[in-house]
Amino acid sequence: MKQRNYFWIVFCWVILLSAWSGIAATATFAADEVNISDKLPYVDVLHKGEMVRIQRNPDIENIIDLDYAITSRPCPPYCIQPAKLADGVETIAELEVLNYLKKISAGGKNILLIDSREAKWLSKGMIPGAINIPWQRLYNKTASTKEITNLLLLHFDVAQIDGLWNFQDAKTLVFYCNGNWCGQSSTNIKALLALGYPAHKLKWYRGGMQAWKSLGLTTVKP
Repeated sequence: MKQRNYFWIVFCWVILLSAWSGIAATATFAADEVNISDKLPYVDVLHKGEMVRIQRNPDIENIIDLDYAITSRPCPPYCIQPAKLADGVETIAELEVLNYLKKISAGGKNILLIDSREAKWLSKGMIPGAINIPWQRLYNKTASTKEITNLLLLHFDVAQIDGLWNFQDAKTLVFYCNGNWCGQSSTNIKALLALGYPAHKLKWYRGGMQAWKSLGLTTVKP
């Protein structure tokens, strides 16, 4: 009988210690910052003249917005995009986007982060430091030649010499839209390539807002 009682006492202590260790570990983890990477806790960027801090949501129980939780969208038009869009066009991820944003905020005038989405999606949040150019404005089936020309000359620093495009001083353009099922940003990149825009000056954040939101990164409303 004594041996049996001893066994139950030890068993209960083991259960209690295990439970306490689990609670302590959870509390310790919750108290830690949810950094972007091991050497990058946050990034401060300029958005419309104001400083915005991009960081991950510190709530370890935070979940992705329901707008981006849908796994199955009708294709077409919401078809999965390839990892490689075109020869010379670099497909990038979040840390690369942040590096470009740091350059922009440090005064870099030769880079633009472009949100290609329609206005109805912007109310759900956009990446701080990005500008919105709806994809239709760069697509020759929905925009006039004059409108596309104005974007190239006034926003992208493309020159026109003797009727020909000169891309020597053209900006590096980083495009994104809603995610790897969204074809808006990829449509714009292909349109620019067709005009002769240098592939190495076009970057594509394929994961877009769905990947950004899934990592709990900061967004802003337009």
